[in-house]
Order: sequence, then structure tokens, then C-alpha cells
Amino acid sequence: MTINIVGIDCASDPRNVGYAFGTFSENGTVVEGAALGSNDLLPAQAIADWLSNRSGPTLLAMDAPLGWPEPMAQSLVNHNAGDSLAGSANYLFRRETDRFIRERIGKQSLDVGADRIARTAHAALELLESLRHLLQRPITLAWQPEVEGLRAIEVYPAATLVAHGIESTGYKAAKGQEARERVAHAVGSLIRIDVPIPAMESKSDALDAVICLLAAHDFLWGKVMGPEDQALATKEGWIWVKEC
Repeated sequence: MTINIVGIDCASDPRNVGYAFGTFSENGTVVEGAALGSNDLLPAQAIADWLSNRSGPTLLAMDAPLGWPEPMAQSLVNHNAGDSLAGSANYLFRRETDRFIRERIGKQSLDVGADRIARTAHAALELLESLRHLLQRPITLAWQPEVEGLRAIEVYPAATLVAHGIESTGYKAAKGQEARERVAHAVGSLIRIDVPIPAMESKSDALDAVICLLAAHDFLWGKVMGPEDQALATKEGWIWVKEC
């Protein structure tokens, strides 16, 4: 069975969103398109346009937190200004998946409870809601590789690169084109990239979207690390990364 996959490098500014389209099957993953967002063609509309011409199940792989730390949520329910908060900042502002990725991969994702990534998370959830409206279809999170309908997962390109042993130093820098080309070549040895990746000379957004497709590829093969506490992951979200 062929599964449509969409990689989305989320951002609060549509111009900084990268997205990539592909397909997954028993023969592997093929990248069919990659683009950057704009104010003229918003990412949600571009993705909806592509999906409207496709049949079969679809998996969205999104580089953004899709949930918030449960301890923070519980601490704020009855909190009043000036009151103390029980627990350390790391305990309150980081999710279990953030701690897990740090322990297993050695990469520290940004704290959705404290960093600017919270705005990206909000934008990602808005994008999901826009897609639900445009496509008139429900979108729920996937927890197993057997995908039906339209599902989404949270991914983290930097951790995916580490899990695959891909050297990525400097690939996000404005002048990091050589590093980006090196990363793209390595990713292309794992999934087939049949199209050019835009703006490689100046930014990594579209490349990150392609790496999201690699993370989706790992998820659909069932070669990823899942949560031990499913109930907590359902509340906070979970970053899907290849076993290593």
C-alpha cells in the first residue's frame, strides 16, 4: 500500500515554513516535491491542494511540539500571580519526550513551556486546524505505523539526523550551503529525492521538511522509539525518532 507523506518544518511566519511531499511504500520513500511557504500561498492551502489530488492514507510529519508539559498545565490550573510553582524549571517546562530524546539521542529540544518554540507550536496546531477545515476531514495523531485516513506525528529533524549518524554541523547557518548539500546527499542515500530542494544556498527550511519525510519513513517502517507512558504521551505529544 502506498501512503502519502507530508513533511512540514513549522514556523510562526508562513515565509519560514518548509514543506515537502512524498510517498511511502514497500519499495521505500520517494520525495516528489519541496517548497517554501509564502504570504501569497499559505502552507495549509498548498498542502491541501496537493492532498486533494491524492488518494489513500496520509501521514503528516511535523517539526513542532504538538502538546505542552503536563506538570506545567497542572501547576497553572489554580495558580495566582505571585505564587510559587512547585518543581524545577526543567520539570515544569520540558515534556517527557524532550527528556527521553536528550537521554537517548543527546539532543535537547527547545522547551515548549518556556522558549519561543511555543509560538511555533501554536502555529503548527493552527495549521492542522486549517487543514481540517480545507479538506473537511479529521486529523488525529498516529501512534502505530498502520496509518488509515489522515494522521499526524511530531518529529525532530536534528534528532533524526543524529539517529542516522548524519553529520549536520552548520547546516542551519545562513552560509551553510555546503553543509546543507552534504546533509541532503546523506538523506538522499536513505530516501529517494527526485526534485531540487529550494533555497539551499541561504536557509534550511525546505531541507528540514525533507528530513521530516525521512522521520516519517522511519515511523512507517516501525523502526522508531515509542513512549512507555501512553497516557502521558497522549497529553504531551511524542517525538518519533529512529531506534538507535
